[in-house]
Amino acid sequence: MRNFGYQRAASVDQAVKAHAGQQASFVAGGTTLLDLVKLDVMRPERIVDINPLPLKQVERLSDGRLKIGAMVSNADLAWHPTVKQDYAVLSEALLAGASTSLRNKATTGGNVMQRVRCPYFRDGISPCNKREPGSGCSAIGGVNRSVHAVLGTSDHCIASHPSDMCVAMAAIGARILVDGPKGKREIDFLDFHLLPGNSPEKEHALGTDEIITHVVLDAPIAGSKSHYLKLRDRASYQFALASSAVIVATSGGTIQQARIALGGVGTKPWRAKEAEQSLIGQAPTQENFERAARIAFEGAQPQSQNAFKIPLGQQAIVRSLLTVTV
Repeated sequence: MRNFGYQRAASVDQAVKAHAGQQASFVAGGTTLLDLVKLDVMRPERIVDINPLPLKQVERLSDGRLKIGAMVSNADLAWHPTVKQDYAVLSEALLAGASTSLRNKATTGGNVMQRVRCPYFRDGISPCNKREPGSGCSAIGGVNRSVHAVLGTSDHCIASHPSDMCVAMAAIGARILVDGPKGKREIDFLDFHLLPGNSPEKEHALGTDEIITHVVLDAPIAGSKSHYLKLRDRASYQFALASSAVIVATSGGTIQQARIALGGVGTKPWRAKEAEQSLIGQAPTQENFERAARIAFEGAQPQSQNAFKIPLGQQAIVRSLLTVTV
């Protein structure tokens, strides 16, 4: 591990100022950052410890939305009474991720900023456009079975986004609140994570020295049910091969609203809006769910070892939709 400076910030303003002027990283739970520093993949000159920041509250806003502090742990968020009652899909996604000890340390803001699990990104040696732009993508034509995407890929990067929490938030709908040298602003959750395109090193829409302060979830859809399903090689502590977060509201025997988001198959938390639209006004039948699942994967581009993710992801959608409509 390389030497780095350390500063503890007591306020958001202090954190932003401490982050400026050199290659710095914020640390909260540290579950990703410290791994990557030890692997020599990330080389911050300064670590800004934001654990003292007053961002550990979950509060209902007057318009029905839920405001979550960036420092709320994944465990506390998963078991929060309001989340359990009104955002079951988020609670289920959080509890499907990582281990109990990691969920106790990992934070909402850190999970949003979680880095990819591609082994070529993390080994520090192989060509990787995300770690070293212009060096190439070793996963294309290499080992690409488990943590690589079939949706949203480019010729420069195929790493899938690893977060379970973010898939649920993509389905719910949310805003990310940030603060920085130019003041506060909001970013739509679906616009926060970037597709790799020609610049896979740019993973998110945060500006220079900006920090996430909150995530604000949309108000729950009246009369809806939700579910998160994670499919993986083993039942514990593994990233998704494919996952689905669905929210459905039905009335009079037809679907009035539908939300579908996918994990493990996309280079970002993947919202399947065309598949959602195909369900509106339709009966909640397996045939209609299978049609929506096929639509969700139109345009998918499998790699040499992960074509199985297309039928697996489709099955995840159908199973989740059946779960919330039976």
